Amino acid sequence: MDKQLDIWRQEAISVLSELIRLPSFSKDEWQTASFLTKYLFDKGVEVTRVSNNVLALNKHFDPAKPTILLKSHHDTVKPNSAYTRDPFQPIVEERKLYGLGSNDAGGCLVSLLMTFLHFYDRTDLTYNIAYAATAEEEISGVNGVQSALPHLPPILFAIVGE
Repeated sequence: MDKQLDIWRQEAISVLSELIRLPSFSKDEWQTASFLTKYLFDKGVEVTRVSNNVLALNKHFDPAKPTILLKSHHDTVKPNSAYTRDPFQPIVEERKLYGLGSNDAGGCLVSLLMTFLHFYDRTDLTYNIAYAATAEEEISGVNGVQSALPHLPPILFAIVGE
């Protein structure tokens, strides 16, 4: 299992690094939304895109089961003048990944993404799993989570990464 965990860890770091490289300011997250859509599609996941929100359901979704939502956002604020590094250049130093959005909320977003993928094709789940990478969180925009929720099934509860 340790080998598999290392593979997942490396993949998570790779995905987060790519998200850092792509500008994703609120209302202009199309590049990260496109990346996440393609990433999930390439993994065989059916993806729904609502504006810059990226949504997915587990492979064996059953409307008779309750649904757990794994949700975080992929938009960022603009870097401020106090940055001492290139905000779009991911770099690992002392086991920490630096870059714009790595903490708010890229780490959560990617952790929930990897969790979703881990459970995606399981047939023995007692719950459905939904994934939402939402836009415009940093500005509470109308094209964020509130526009995405109508495209998801009823949610019993959510795990929100922030």
